Amino acid sequence: MERSSKWSIWLFLLTFSFIFYGMGASFVESFINYPTWKLIGPNEFLTYHHTAGPLIIGYLVAPAVFGTLLTSLLLWFRPRPIPAWVLWVALGLQVVVWISTITIQIPIQIQLSDTGLSIPAIDKLIVTNFWFRRVPYTISAALFVWMMSLLLRTHYAEPARESAAREKSQP
Repeated sequence: MERSSKWSIWLFLLTFSFIFYGMGASFVESFINYPTWKLIGPNEFLTYHHTAGPLIIGYLVAPAVFGTLLTSLLLWFRPRPIPAWVLWVALGLQVVVWISTITIQIPIQIQLSDTGLSIPAIDKLIVTNFWFRRVPYTISAALFVWMMSLLLRTHYAEPARESAAREKSQP
């Protein structure tokens, strides 16, 4: 398939959208929800945590997984102006996020779900979430901004080159 096909451009746009949706949702979770969990009373914490968990899965985790899957698809169907290496780096950063989620954050979430409010567990969740999820995901998102700039530059440069070529060919 030609890499500059409309399909590859739409795939990139859809992926870009999911990456930034995931980043926004995860920032709300990371910088608003996690720190305020310390303010929830111990008697209410389990009810809150059990209620919020499925919502987080549906509104944050599922779209983020989809964004990573779409990033993978872009490796095969990338628009021509986007170098493959940048997609590999972005995907690698997203994999770091998922490994951290599975090995660090989910066990903490399970502990909180089983035993209730634990300030040390929440503090560990906040710190590890920042370094192993927010930092790599933000770098991945920044790479997507750069990739978008490559597409836009190419899109706007091609008509200008074609117009200049037409002017030169006219007597």
